[in-house]
Amino acid sequence: MRDVRGVWAAARTRVAEWRQEPVVVQSVRSAVAATVAYVVALRVSPEAAPLTAPLTALLVVQVTLYATLTNGIRRVNSVVAGVVIAIGFSVWVGLTWWSLALLILASLAVGHLVRVSEYVPEVAISAMLVLGVTRVGDTAWARVLETLIGAVVGLAFNFLFAPPVWVEAAGESIEELARRMRRLMIRVGEEAAGRTAVEAAEARLDEARQLDFDLVEVDADLKQAEDSLKLNPRVREGLLHRVVLRTGLDTLEICTVVLRVLARTLTDLAREREPEPLFSPQVGAAIERLLAEIGDAVVSFAVLVTTDVSRSADAAEARLTAELATATATRDRLAKLLLEEIQRDPRQWQLHGAVLTEVNRVLDELDTEHRSQRLLEELDRCTREERELSPRLTRLLGRVGIRIPLRRNRSGPVGRTS
Repeated sequence: MRDVRGVWAAARTRVAEWRQEPVVVQSVRSAVAATVAYVVALRVSPEAAPLTAPLTALLVVQVTLYATLTNGIRRVNSVVAGVVIAIGFSVWVGLTWWSLALLILASLAVGHLVRVSEYVPEVAISAMLVLGVTRVGDTAWARVLETLIGAVVGLAFNFLFAPPVWVEAAGESIEELARRMRRLMIRVGEEAAGRTAVEAAEARLDEARQLDFDLVEVDADLKQAEDSLKLNPRVREGLLHRVVLRTGLDTLEICTVVLRVLARTLTDLAREREPEPLFSPQVGAAIERLLAEIGDAVVSFAVLVTTDVSRSADAAEARLTAELATATATRDRLAKLLLEEIQRDPRQWQLHGAVLTEVNRVLDELDTEHRSQRLLEELDRCTREERELSPRLTRLLGRVGIRIPLRRNRSGPVGRTS
């Protein structure tokens, strides 16, 4: 009995993991929507095999509601544009090798003019398929009808069964990036405290450069989360969610750049001082401790910007503030030790000063007051952009007594998103 319960528990856990996997969600949703579109098209379209409808639904249904809506509009525009061009060519010139070339060129040009983005080739494809049949009018009407069916089914499918909000997945990616940064900082600090070989310092520099590739992956996850928040009826304060996560990732990106510069500085210092140690034992121990403390603060910062529960956000903010205070005290002690060491041995004093400058920059980026100011500025900027994009709607709401407040009037901790 216990074995059966264990199997069911493992199965439920596995299914829950699949539901959080974008590839699985996208595959299931697309297959169901395409099948429904085909069934509807069989009853409405004059074609015997109306495959354009499921094809359109397959292309329209996306992981997020916003992407589904935008792809549906672009898809319909591309097909309609291609059909109109094909009808014009069939009336005037018919199908020949040179008219086909002109048709393709005209379709691609029109596709760029109507701004259908990645569906530009679809304009030419629709035009060629319609021009190549005998009954142009019937085929054109059927293709437009099937495209509309697929687009409507795809949009209705996402409205009735709203896609998941991918904020949690993006938050996990941001936290994992912060943990990788922390592990690298600890290794850099441990090597700085001893006799660092040039090869080891170069290896840490390569690891710091690899963080750029990690940033690209996290940025892709965050863009997906941002799209899932747009036009989603299940999400409240979607703008605040997006701005908090985006500004948090921007801060971590700056920290990765500074970390790479720090690794480069230590590599240059290792070359200059080889075979001597980089620092005296006291300075090396202080740097090791400081980088470990900054690494802890980086992780706490990531937890803060990805936490959407008020109590947890308060605790994360308090933990980050305490860790920054501890790191600042260690930084002050390190500054005194570096000054004493430079006075005893002025060699490579520029590199010693660069180390202190770089850790100062990271501490400044993680500072809660600095982040609060940046968050408020970004919220105000996004609010102004929304008003500028829809001035008529803003004026209409103002006339009926509804005013859109600036986001800076919100109270609560910086990391709070609900």
